[in-house]
Amino acid sequence: MIRSMTGYGRGDASDGQRTVTTEIRAVNHRYCEITVKMPSKYAFAEEAVKSAVRARAQRGKIDVTILVQSTAEEDVAVVLNAAAAKQYYRSMRELARQFDIEEDVPLELLAQMPEVLRQGRADIDEDAVRTLLLSATDAALSAFDAMRAAEGAALADDLSARLDDLADVAAAVEARAPEVQAAYAAKLPARIEQLLEKPVDRDLLDQRLAIEIASFADKASIEEELVRFASHIAQFRGILALGGAEPVGKRLDFLVQEMNREANTIGSKANDLLITDYVIRLKTGVENVREQVQNIC
Repeated sequence: MIRSMTGYGRGDASDGQRTVTTEIRAVNHRYCEITVKMPSKYAFAEEAVKSAVRARAQRGKIDVTILVQSTAEEDVAVVLNAAAAKQYYRSMRELARQFDIEEDVPLELLAQMPEVLRQGRADIDEDAVRTLLLSATDAALSAFDAMRAAEGAALADDLSARLDDLADVAAAVEARAPEVQAAYAAKLPARIEQLLEKPVDRDLLDQRLAIEIASFADKASIEEELVRFASHIAQFRGILALGGAEPVGKRLDFLVQEMNREANTIGSKANDLLITDYVIRLKTGVENVREQVQNIC
């Protein structure tokens, strides 16, 4: 089953002291670009989170947001800078003396002074926290995958219908091609006589006509292009039917490029207004397919 590159998933995990919520959002991108936003104190787990996401999402611009609610004492470390506190205390006492103020220096005021109290690096059980974060991330990835699979199924149905339309137009081109050659052969003698402004020898004319018609048929032949176009559609259908765990977006994009190339060649070869109209429909249809393929992982 093919998967869409866009999707959303949320997962939660708790160990009794910490509750972790992971949210994953993805949009289309040519490559795999993963951004993780999480509390800096848990940054040691970022690469593990990225590896877990990368293992299940090979393409897309993916934003991972991790929120942690913690009551664990080990997650908090407050460092007291006693030397700074003493300096502030002495300076404030001196200030009070100079202005003849008898109030003592409040503890709350000292605690608010810069660098007196600051948060330091906590002694966290990194393995336990990493396991918890990955658990929430895995739950989010499962929901994310489910959404991408559902959207992928819808994309596959839409693309299948578009391929049917392309096949119908290509069949119309194939049916029209022999008529173009026959019409050219029927009109050529009269056009030659009109250009010469007099009747010409029939035997000589027939010989020249045979050569001219054969040359026209060779130059205007679109049989090979139609065969390749049909082959690309068949390969495209096969990929949609098989799907699988591996990303297929780049393979489908290549097939779309080849389909467009064949349509362009058909248009350049066919000296016929009706086929030109069909080619416009082919190119429009291929472009619509290309736009949808950009959403596929």
